[in-house]
Amino acid sequence: MTDTSRLSFKEMCARFDVTPRTLRYYEYIELLSPDKEGRARFYGPRELARMTLILRGRRFGFSLEEIRQWLLMYRQQGTRPQYETFLGLADRQLGALELQKAELDATIDDLRALRGTTVEALSKLD
Repeated sequence: MTDTSRLSFKEMCARFDVTPRTLRYYEYIELLSPDKEGRARFYGPRELARMTLILRGRRFGFSLEEIRQWLLMYRQQGTRPQYETFLGLADRQLGALELQKAELDATIDDLRALRGTTVEALSKLD
């Protein structure tokens, strides 16, 4: 790659550890729009930043459609509405994650208790 500010399709996949199918899908649903030269695709700083946001959003549990709408909002409405929308999404997702965490903690406690009971039962068999 001669231009160090742009990544090829293959480099983009490697950089973000995504499959070619995933990257093509993100383009198809208009999350990313690389520069195209013939059949080759090149990703500049804007696309790298967007990909970082997409992957973070997915990690936080946001849907691809929520991420797409949120990214479009910046161009259509500006920073303030985008930030305000993000706060709403973040608050909703934090609540959902806290609930999942509580459920997971309860499951871990139950499994530990059952394991302890099993250890006791096993020791009585000896």
